[in-house]
Amino acid sequence: MRIGQGFDAHRFSDSGRLVLGGVEIPFDKGMQAHSDGDVAIHALCDAILGALALGDIGQHFPDSSDEYKGIDSRILLQRVVELMQQQHYRINNLDITIVAQVPKLAPHLPAMREILAQDLDTEVNSVSLKATTTEQMGFTGRGEGIAAMAVVLLIPQA
Repeated sequence: MRIGQGFDAHRFSDSGRLVLGGVEIPFDKGMQAHSDGDVAIHALCDAILGALALGDIGQHFPDSSDEYKGIDSRILLQRVVELMQQQHYRINNLDITIVAQVPKLAPHLPAMREILAQDLDTEVNSVSLKATTTEQMGFTGRGEGIAAMAVVLLIPQA
Protein backbone atom coordinates (compact mmCIF):
# COMPACT_ATOMS: atom_id res chain seq x y z
CA MET A 1 0.00 0.00 0.00
CA ARG A 2 1.09 3.57 -0.66
CA ILE A 3 -0.33 6.70 0.95
CA GLY A 4 -0.02 10.26 -0.32
CA GLN A 5 -1.29 13.68 0.61
CA GLY A 6 -1.76 16.83 -1.42
CA PHE A 7 -2.66 20.47 -0.96
CA ASP A 8 -3.56 23.30 -3.31
CA ALA A 9 -4.92 26.83 -3.04
CA HIS A 10 -5.85 29.55 -5.52
CA ARG A 11 -7.08 33.11 -5.31
CA PHE A 12 -10.41 34.14 -6.74
CA SER A 13 -10.45 36.10 -9.99
CA ASP A 14 -13.12 38.52 -11.16
CA SER A 15 -13.34 36.57 -14.41
CA GLY A 16 -13.44 32.95 -15.51
CA ARG A 17 -15.22 29.89 -14.22
CA LEU A 18 -15.19 28.21 -10.82
CA VAL A 19 -14.51 24.49 -11.29
CA LEU A 20 -14.10 22.13 -8.34
CA GLY A 21 -13.84 18.37 -8.54
CA GLY A 22 -14.57 18.61 -12.25
CA VAL A 23 -17.90 20.38 -11.65
CA GLU A 24 -18.58 23.96 -12.75
CA ILE A 25 -20.02 25.82 -9.77
CA PRO A 26 -22.31 28.79 -10.40
CA PHE A 27 -20.48 31.75 -8.81
CA ASP A 28 -19.59 35.32 -9.72
CA LYS A 29 -15.84 34.64 -9.58
CA GLY A 30 -13.41 32.22 -11.13
CA MET A 31 -9.97 31.07 -10.02
CA GLN A 32 -6.69 32.83 -10.72
CA ALA A 33 -4.58 30.01 -12.18
CA HIS A 34 -2.59 28.84 -15.18
CA SER A 35 -5.00 25.93 -15.69
CA ASP A 36 -8.70 25.96 -14.77
CA GLY A 37 -7.67 26.26 -11.10
CA ASP A 38 -9.53 23.18 -9.83
CA VAL A 39 -7.92 23.01 -6.38
CA ALA A 40 -9.66 19.73 -5.50
CA ILE A 41 -8.24 17.91 -8.51
CA HIS A 42 -4.83 19.55 -8.09
CA ALA A 43 -4.62 18.39 -4.46
CA LEU A 44 -5.71 14.90 -5.56
CA CYS A 45 -3.08 14.78 -8.30
CA ASP A 46 -0.40 15.77 -5.79
CA ALA A 47 -1.62 13.08 -3.37
CA ILE A 48 -1.42 10.36 -6.04
CA LEU A 49 1.96 11.55 -7.30
CA GLY A 50 3.23 11.72 -3.73
CA ALA A 51 2.06 8.18 -3.00
CA LEU A 52 4.00 7.04 -6.07
CA ALA A 53 7.07 9.13 -5.14
CA LEU A 54 6.81 10.86 -8.53
CA GLY A 55 7.11 14.46 -7.38
CA ASP A 56 4.31 16.96 -7.67
CA ILE A 57 1.86 18.37 -10.18
CA GLY A 58 4.16 21.30 -11.01
CA GLN A 59 6.93 18.95 -12.11
CA HIS A 60 4.64 17.09 -14.49
CA PHE A 61 2.53 20.03 -15.70
CA PRO A 62 4.58 23.23 -15.22
CA ASP A 63 2.76 26.55 -15.21
CA SER A 64 5.54 27.89 -17.42
CA SER A 65 4.26 25.72 -20.29
CA ASP A 66 1.68 27.09 -22.72
CA GLU A 67 0.52 23.49 -23.24
CA TYR A 68 -1.27 23.64 -19.88
CA LYS A 69 -2.67 27.17 -20.08
CA GLY A 70 -6.39 26.98 -19.33
CA ILE A 71 -6.34 23.17 -19.41
CA ASP A 72 -9.19 21.21 -17.88
CA SER A 73 -7.78 19.68 -14.69
CA ARG A 74 -9.62 16.45 -15.42
CA ILE A 75 -7.14 15.95 -18.27
CA LEU A 76 -4.27 16.37 -15.80
CA LEU A 77 -5.92 13.86 -13.46
CA GLN A 78 -6.35 11.36 -16.28
CA ARG A 79 -2.63 11.65 -17.05
CA VAL A 80 -1.78 11.11 -13.38
CA VAL A 81 -4.05 8.05 -13.35
CA GLU A 82 -2.11 6.70 -16.34
CA LEU A 83 1.13 7.10 -14.36
CA MET A 84 -0.49 5.32 -11.40
CA GLN A 85 -1.61 2.44 -13.61
CA GLN A 86 1.85 2.20 -15.22
CA GLN A 87 3.22 1.69 -11.70
CA HIS A 88 0.58 -1.07 -11.24
CA TYR A 89 -1.45 0.69 -8.55
CA ARG A 90 -5.10 1.59 -8.21
CA ILE A 91 -7.16 3.69 -5.82
CA ASN A 92 -8.26 2.02 -2.60
CA ASN A 93 -9.85 5.18 -1.26
CA LEU A 94 -9.37 8.92 -1.07
CA ASP A 95 -10.57 11.81 1.04
CA ILE A 96 -10.67 15.43 -0.11
CA THR A 97 -11.54 18.45 2.02
CA ILE A 98 -12.34 21.70 0.22
CA VAL A 99 -11.95 24.83 2.36
CA ALA A 100 -14.14 27.72 1.17
CA GLN A 101 -16.23 30.35 2.91
CA VAL A 102 -18.10 30.95 -0.34
CA PRO A 103 -19.80 29.57 -2.34
CA LYS A 104 -21.77 26.84 -0.59
CA LEU A 105 -20.49 23.55 -1.98
CA ALA A 106 -22.59 20.83 -0.30
CA PRO A 107 -25.13 20.59 -3.16
CA HIS A 108 -22.30 19.92 -5.63
CA LEU A 109 -20.40 17.23 -3.71
CA PRO A 110 -22.37 14.22 -5.09
CA ALA A 111 -21.63 15.26 -8.70
CA MET A 112 -17.95 15.77 -7.84
CA ARG A 113 -17.78 12.28 -6.34
CA GLU A 114 -19.32 10.76 -9.48
CA ILE A 115 -16.91 12.57 -11.81
CA LEU A 116 -13.83 11.75 -9.74
CA ALA A 117 -14.81 8.08 -9.40
CA GLN A 118 -15.22 7.91 -13.18
CA ASP A 119 -11.87 9.59 -13.88
CA LEU A 120 -10.11 7.40 -11.31
CA ASP A 121 -11.77 4.18 -12.55
CA THR A 122 -12.99 3.40 -9.05
CA GLU A 123 -16.25 3.09 -7.14
CA VAL A 124 -18.05 6.16 -5.83
CA ASN A 125 -17.91 4.74 -2.31
CA SER A 126 -14.11 4.97 -2.51
CA VAL A 127 -14.30 8.75 -3.03
CA SER A 128 -14.95 10.98 -0.02
CA LEU A 129 -15.45 14.73 -0.46
CA LYS A 130 -16.16 17.26 2.24
CA ALA A 131 -16.50 21.04 2.27
CA THR A 132 -15.82 23.25 5.25
CA THR A 133 -15.29 26.89 6.13
CA THR A 134 -12.73 28.50 8.39
CA GLU A 135 -15.37 30.55 10.23
CA GLN A 136 -14.25 33.69 8.39
CA MET A 137 -10.58 33.31 9.41
CA GLY A 138 -7.66 33.48 6.97
CA PHE A 139 -7.70 33.95 3.20
CA THR A 140 -10.48 31.44 2.62
CA GLY A 141 -12.54 32.91 5.43
CA ARG A 142 -12.21 36.39 3.97
CA GLY A 143 -13.47 35.04 0.64
CA GLU A 144 -10.17 35.61 -1.16
CA GLY A 145 -9.83 32.07 -2.49
CA ILE A 146 -10.28 28.34 -1.99
CA ALA A 147 -7.97 25.60 -0.71
CA ALA A 148 -8.16 21.81 -0.81
CA MET A 149 -6.41 18.92 0.93
CA ALA A 150 -6.39 15.34 -0.28
CA VAL A 151 -5.27 12.01 1.10
CA VAL A 152 -5.16 8.87 -1.04
CA LEU A 153 -4.43 5.21 -0.36
CA LEU A 154 -3.17 3.22 -3.33
CA ILE A 155 -3.05 -0.55 -3.50
CA PRO A 156 -1.44 -2.87 -6.04
CA GLN A 157 -3.60 -3.71 -9.06
CA ALA A 158 -5.11 -7.16 -8.82
